[in-house]
Amino acid sequence: MAYPATRVDAVVDTLHGVQVPDAYRWLEDEKAPEVQAWMKAQDVLTREALAKSPVRDALAKRFRELFYVDSISMPARRAGRYFYVRTHKDKEKAVLYWRDGEKGQEKVLLDPNGWSQDGSVSLGTWSPSWDGKKLVFAQKPNAADEAVLHVVDVDSGEWSKVDVIEGAKYAQPKWTPDGKGFYYEWLPTDPSIPVDARPGYTSLRFHKLGDAPSKDAEIHPRTGDPSTFLQGDLSRDGQFLFVSILRGWIENDIYWKRPGEKDFRLLVKGKGAKYNVQAWKGRFYVTTDEGAPRQRVFEVDPAKPARAQWKEIVPQDPVAALQTVNIVGEHLALEYMKDATTLVRVATLQGKPVREVALPGVGAASNLTGLEDQDEAYFVFTSFTTPRRVYKTSVKTGESSLWAQVEVPMDPAAYTVDQVFYPSKDGTRVPMFLVHKKGLKRDGTAPTLLYGYGGFNVNMEATFRGSILPWLDAGGVYAVANLRGGGEYGAEWHEAGRMAKKQNVFDDFHAAAEYLVREKYTQPKKLAIQGGSNGGLLVGAAMTQRPELYGAVVCQVPLLDMVRYHLFGSGRTWIPEYGTAEKPEDFQVLHAYSPYHHVKPGVAYPALLMMSADHDDRVDPMHARKFVAAVQQAAGNQAKALLRIEMNAGHSGADQVAKSIESSADLYAFLFEALEVGGLQGGEAAQGR
Repeated sequence: MAYPATRVDAVVDTLHGVQVPDAYRWLEDEKAPEVQAWMKAQDVLTREALAKSPVRDALAKRFRELFYVDSISMPARRAGRYFYVRTHKDKEKAVLYWRDGEKGQEKVLLDPNGWSQDGSVSLGTWSPSWDGKKLVFAQKPNAADEAVLHVVDVDSGEWSKVDVIEGAKYAQPKWTPDGKGFYYEWLPTDPSIPVDARPGYTSLRFHKLGDAPSKDAEIHPRTGDPSTFLQGDLSRDGQFLFVSILRGWIENDIYWKRPGEKDFRLLVKGKGAKYNVQAWKGRFYVTTDEGAPRQRVFEVDPAKPARAQWKEIVPQDPVAALQTVNIVGEHLALEYMKDATTLVRVATLQGKPVREVALPGVGAASNLTGLEDQDEAYFVFTSFTTPRRVYKTSVKTGESSLWAQVEVPMDPAAYTVDQVFYPSKDGTRVPMFLVHKKGLKRDGTAPTLLYGYGGFNVNMEATFRGSILPWLDAGGVYAVANLRGGGEYGAEWHEAGRMAKKQNVFDDFHAAAEYLVREKYTQPKKLAIQGGSNGGLLVGAAMTQRPELYGAVVCQVPLLDMVRYHLFGSGRTWIPEYGTAEKPEDFQVLHAYSPYHHVKPGVAYPALLMMSADHDDRVDPMHARKFVAAVQQAAGNQAKALLRIEMNAGHSGADQVAKSIESSADLYAFLFEALEVGGLQGGEAAQGR
């Protein structure tokens, strides 16, 4: 392809005695006119190329059927009022509703569809007060992480003109029981603070309704360490205030005090372990992987908070990894993961097992959600072939009923879901889900899309993905590998894919691809890979390490320059996960797999679609720009290397349905062409029948 002209500079850094070329350093400066022009030219080239696909119109039509649907979320119950989010077949964005009582009249509270002409302003986090009379919510320009808090009166629908708080990038407001104010995490918007240092400026503040935010009291100061996160929490009864200082996804410290007391006191100092604490009726309930990689639960008397006084009430399960614990209906609701599928159990507050929640199938379920002293609870269930369902359940009796479900134009009986286990390079047994139409012939010809993530203790669950249906209908296989670095098997699984062990994640991914070829599902030229964020790093490493194993790559909002990642966006908060090139021992590891630094001239790389966002303030889009430039310039690379930039979008993309349709149509049009997939030109496949 005739790519836009790209300047190649002779920039070379010497790090720990190693020369590190960086020919596209200039593409880091997004505001530079030259970079802006380059980005526009790349995006235009990509969109024009994808628009020529003979299957794109059929794909877009099918996605319109699949994405414009009516749905409803689990409700949040506050003093008899119910708050929930609906999507509508005829609206671009989800709408927040409320009603008095479960059967009360439904009323619109927040409709972000009217917040901006171009749809660029989004609804972020929201939290109703305990009396249900006020609600604090975040507005997010360009669907980015940066946000502004507002307060709305539920009965009148009027927004407060005083309670407007900027600096809410990390804010998760916690209301006091009387509804007169809330605690929140605050981040200064001072432009003089270096971007990479900002996370260390997060503090905990308290806002009293009606006061100017500038008067908000600082409850806990900033850490000053940009590799940490600070999070606050308040018990529902308002008796205990907690602050957690997190160092990555492996350990944290917890401090606590009673509101009104001057100083926080240390509850636990995390040393290679993480802790989560909740309070109810004068007791702390601490969930931790300390001494238990699959997690356990302790009861703590705040009058005797010393670690030696903690009482274990839920021991570590022999095989299942505990994910979350909620206090609902005077019980403990315990969400587990066993071989990448969900189990939900109920126990007494003393930890005595009561029952396992009956789920409608094998898949992914949320934990029970409700109030600590109310029997009524809700949970969500979904699977690869089951669109999201919301169930209402009784904690006391275990009886459940369907509360809401999404109706999607599809036939679940047409598809098969299998779970397989394969050996990685070092012999580790790794699970993988395979989804395809029934009757698939394993002759090595099926176009296959392999998805993975492998990091930050994040699980890849068996959730419904409407976007894969046209792929399946055209005879494709969709595979999801549960790589090390995730949390599917607890802390040890995460640890095995972190820092110096990161190569294990890539080896797991290569082994998944080799399994699919060996078992005659597909062949390299018919095998595509996809990943976003840390998963973008995954597919970037896979592409540069084993280019002959893959036929196409979809890389979304990725990290790819692992030598300089910590200098941009929220990069320093990920140092506990990856390490930093500022340390010699970490540099050796990072430089050894950093995808940007391993694009080599003369190598025939698979076709690449890079999907970036112009307002990604979490992972800087410089990664995408520099990598695409390097791949395009690699001599001998005949496959396409395209850069698509979503406008007015953040790390998670834009939240308008129309943009999701366009993005998905482009993604699959690229895959259909790159892997030479037929079957969606028209007729039944295009109609989804």
